[in-house]
Amino acid sequence: LLLYLTFRHAGEAMIVMLSLPFALVGGVWLIILLGYNLSVAVAVGFIALAGVAAEFGVVMLVYLDNAIRARTEDGRLELHDLYAGIMEGAVMRVRPKAMTVAVLIAGLLPIMLSSGTGSEVMQRIAAPMIGGMITAPLLSLFVIPVLYSLWKRQTMKLSMDEETTT
Repeated sequence: LLLYLTFRHAGEAMIVMLSLPFALVGGVWLIILLGYNLSVAVAVGFIALAGVAAEFGVVMLVYLDNAIRARTEDGRLELHDLYAGIMEGAVMRVRPKAMTVAVLIAGLLPIMLSSGTGSEVMQRIAAPMIGGMITAPLLSLFVIPVLYSLWKRQTMKLSMDEETTT
């Protein structure tokens, strides 16, 4: 509901929601690799990872929308403008995304390497986040722009069909 209210369109909200399971895959892989069982702490880590992954998706869509809007002069969107805008919007997100991932991993790595009191619980919270920080940025840099271009092409095709029938 919040995503729909943010974008005012169900298509963009669905792109963000579809990206969440793919972003959580890295967390699942690291949990399995470390031999952790599903627990409340692991679930809390996945909830935090889902929040970061949704934020990645939302910000990527905002950048893509802004880049395409800047290329649309008279309200008409051509296919080459769509692809150029998607490329421009995605490239503008590479550095901020890399910094976000680096800061998150640098902040969580000491938790994973600690051995003090309560470290077992904290490691189970941090593990999904660290694993997800491997797959979530890759997903939002490659998969979300592709899904967005497919969705925009479909809406362009629908609007072109409406114009030809009138």
